[in-house]
Amino acid sequence: MSKLLIVGTVAFDAIETPFGKTDKILGGAATYIGLSASNYNVKSGIVSVVGGDFPEEYLTMLQNKGVSTEGVEVVKDGKTFFWSGKYHNDMNTRDTLATELNVLEHFNPVVPQDIKNTEIVMLGNLHPLVQNAVLEQLTEKPKLVVLDTMNFWMDIALSELKEVIKKVDVITINDEEARQLSGEYSLLVAAKKIQAMGPRYVVIKKGEHGAFLFHKEQAFFAPALPLEEVFDPTGAGDTFAGGFTGYLAKTEDVSFENMKNAVVHGSNLASFCVEKFGTERMQSLTESEINDRLSHFRELTQYEMNITK
Repeated sequence: MSKLLIVGTVAFDAIETPFGKTDKILGGAATYIGLSASNYNVKSGIVSVVGGDFPEEYLTMLQNKGVSTEGVEVVKDGKTFFWSGKYHNDMNTRDTLATELNVLEHFNPVVPQDIKNTEIVMLGNLHPLVQNAVLEQLTEKPKLVVLDTMNFWMDIALSELKEVIKKVDVITINDEEARQLSGEYSLLVAAKKIQAMGPRYVVIKKGEHGAFLFHKEQAFFAPALPLEEVFDPTGAGDTFAGGFTGYLAKTEDVSFENMKNAVVHGSNLASFCVEKFGTERMQSLTESEINDRLSHFRELTQYEMNITK
């Protein structure tokens, strides 16, 4: 049985930040999620689509990381999805310079037979109809379904998105998207309204300011690790999702208490992603680096406090 099914884009990006710019490099939500989750040595597989222009070496690299690409369709006469963006000096805002859907425009996902009974599903940022099509192909109910989405789908496919939201256990969105989806400014109220739509757990990402986890009346907050320099924020949210689901798949525990740990693991991995352009840092990441930074994270956040009457 596959422990983790990843659905999302495998793509080309061209990125410009105050630190430099790139030509076309490897990107895509599923790519970042897969690379991040691979650090937990769980059996995983990607469902996506690329064109004939996509280098075989990228697929081989994912396979060498333990991520199956059997579910990645290659359209020989098509072109791979491409996104280009330019980040502002604050690194929190960006302008999209180009979006070319290419083979993604008519993508009809096909889940390989050997991962139709997966334990955890990570629905990366894609059209809600594609996300739903994947869920409908599963032969058994997963232990956990996690959904990532964005304001773009709220703008153009809100009804389809709400149908998928009804079917998932966890939704991960940023604070701006949570407010748009719920119509509420308070993130506490927004999380309650989103839970009422279907998900039992709501993760609200706040970029460099950390992430919230909500479940019923319970809440947990993990700060982002302070960094001296952020080189490229692209893929940080997807890297978070890969760490979050990869840790849950490894530990086989989807309780609220263990999700707290998963949020920290996701935040930890995202802190590496931003250190270099694209997926470069995630490809070279080592277990000792991850553990060292987790220790730093623990030192930063844990303390003893005496409460006196």
